[in-house]
Amino acid sequence: VMKTLVVLTFVVATACGCGLPTFPPVLSRVVSGEDVRPHSWPWQISLQSGSSGRWRHVCGGTLISSDWVLTAAHCINDRRKYRVELGKHSLMASEGGSTARGTAKIITHKDYNTINDIALIKLSSPVTFSDTIMPACLPERDFVLPHSSPCYITGWGRLSTSSPLADILQQALLPVVAHNICKQPDWWSILATDKMVCAGGDGVTAGCNGDSGGPLNCQNPDGSWDVHGVVSFGSGQGCNVFQKPTVFTQVSSYISWINTVRTLSVCDYHTSINNVT
Repeated sequence: VMKTLVVLTFVVATACGCGLPTFPPVLSRVVSGEDVRPHSWPWQISLQSGSSGRWRHVCGGTLISSDWVLTAAHCINDRRKYRVELGKHSLMASEGGSTARGTAKIITHKDYNTINDIALIKLSSPVTFSDTIMPACLPERDFVLPHSSPCYITGWGRLSTSSPLADILQQALLPVVAHNICKQPDWWSILATDKMVCAGGDGVTAGCNGDSGGPLNCQNPDGSWDVHGVVSFGSGQGCNVFQKPTVFTQVSSYISWINTVRTLSVCDYHTSINNVT
């Protein structure tokens, strides 16, 4: 009974306040990334790796509840120590409304090997939702975005292939590329599976190093935002290569996995997690 109550509380809390920022993003169709309106993507987190008390940004991620973050499996190295910074606009500045949390658990998909590039991080303690910290919504299970859906990538990744990481959170419009196009030989061919989302590919705008693990944000008719993708990979030739769109893990394909992992964490996690698919 206790387990059921805990899970129900979690679901209700998430459903009642996700994907609706206090400061809505200013959406534009510029051909390259731009500084975001401060705190307009309040679910965006910075995953940081640290040693000797010094932390550096390694990947993005998405807050999906008060104590769970979604990111990419390839961002995780078992030998490293991680923390999550939330409520950030500038990575360099000290900002009110931001906070950092350690990691209580990090769970990568057990079948990760280029495919299934998804991971969940349980925060060391829950965060309190505010104007600067808020969860994104999750899409419906197995939902497939239509071609040309106007979604946005956000992150602190490199502004170009050879530039440093961004200090101010960036956003860029990345229209979705349908599976049947992205799987063509001159696009991503067999590397693009049905559990992935392709977006972009115009040779101008794309995710880059440092954006990995971050969200593909797509707006619902009611104005709320779902996280439909987790930045997975791009072209080895550079960040902005024509017909090589940014490839995201398709979150809707992993709703059952996400729910199972979160449910198991309520009970004896370590004895059960290897059975999660």
